[in-house]
Amino acid sequence: MLRLVLMRLVFSFAAIVAVLAVVLYGRYGGGQPYPNLSGTPVLEESALEVVVTSPEPIGNVAVSANGRIFYTIHPESRPKGAKLLEWVDGVPTAFPSEEAQALFETPLGVVVDQQHRLWVIDHGNHGTGTPRLSAFDLETGAVVHDHELDSSVAELGSFLQDLQVDSTGKHVFIADVSFWRKNPGLVIYDVEAKSARRVLDGDESVSPQDWLIRNPTKDMKFFGGLVVLKPGVDGIAIDRSDEWIYYGAMAHDTMFRVKVADLLDASLSPGALAARVEPVGEKPLNDGLSTDSEGNLLITDVEHRSVVRMSPQGELTTLVTSPRVRWADALSYGPDGWLYVADSAIPDQMLRSKAHMKEMAPYYVFRFKPGIDGVPGQ
Repeated sequence: MLRLVLMRLVFSFAAIVAVLAVVLYGRYGGGQPYPNLSGTPVLEESALEVVVTSPEPIGNVAVSANGRIFYTIHPESRPKGAKLLEWVDGVPTAFPSEEAQALFETPLGVVVDQQHRLWVIDHGNHGTGTPRLSAFDLETGAVVHDHELDSSVAELGSFLQDLQVDSTGKHVFIADVSFWRKNPGLVIYDVEAKSARRVLDGDESVSPQDWLIRNPTKDMKFFGGLVVLKPGVDGIAIDRSDEWIYYGAMAHDTMFRVKVADLLDASLSPGALAARVEPVGEKPLNDGLSTDSEGNLLITDVEHRSVVRMSPQGELTTLVTSPRVRWADALSYGPDGWLYVADSAIPDQMLRSKAHMKEMAPYYVFRFKPGIDGVPGQ
């Protein structure tokens, strides 16, 4: 009798596991190989210089007009020490101080605005903690803006992870990947009013398609393929005239843009705003974005260790490719035409042990000169 009960329990447990696996695969699995859009790089691999060396995986990078380099330690690597740093004379230094690190939970996106402030977006452990948007004066390190984002914009399961600021410093545009919740969108933040709202929730332009990211280190699937990394809107950039916001879902074949004026127009219905979104061109599976002074987009290619340029007409040019790059992540222009590339090494940190991350160290920020300048910090 006991044996029969145990067998029933085992079969019941197996049935529950099977059902959960089917549900998990149905929501997060699948994925098809993406075509390779790479061309012959314009620059030699040697054009890529190492400027930051880190014992822990790097998140995003922002460079000021006078060349100061700020970066985060990627929250998926579960860092224990300082999470926001500045590279000072070849040494990683907590910014603005060790004490200020208590402000952070899971900071990732960073950008320097034209008012000489460093903005930081903290997704609050995927919306389970306290998502917040903070800004620091670059000269003094003082906190000059701090706002906790409530669940109306930072939903449970959200992932606020990249941001841009317009030239006035009055509006912040944030991308929500929303991998777990699967409701990606953009967050528009009014600095003076300290108010935020979501737009384009779940729109086709911000949502992933059914692509499998095939990075040279590993295909981005987990738990036997039950979960595949298919992120929504990730990279976000603003052009030099504050006219357009460009954005792309990582697992999507198209780059999109929408006018800043339309994003700021709260009277537009969701459908009316979505109708004003424009496709720009076919893109690689990308992470970070930036724009230059000629209206081009700079795009990281996470499958091919590359940075590419998209013209205003949507034409792609591969700028540089390097076997040293594991996952080309955030981009930030610095002075003198340097474009900085944070290598977050996602395949060597996501769901990896701390021992593995230590073994695969160090991690890097690179830079190169693409030939056309951009505004530092963005």
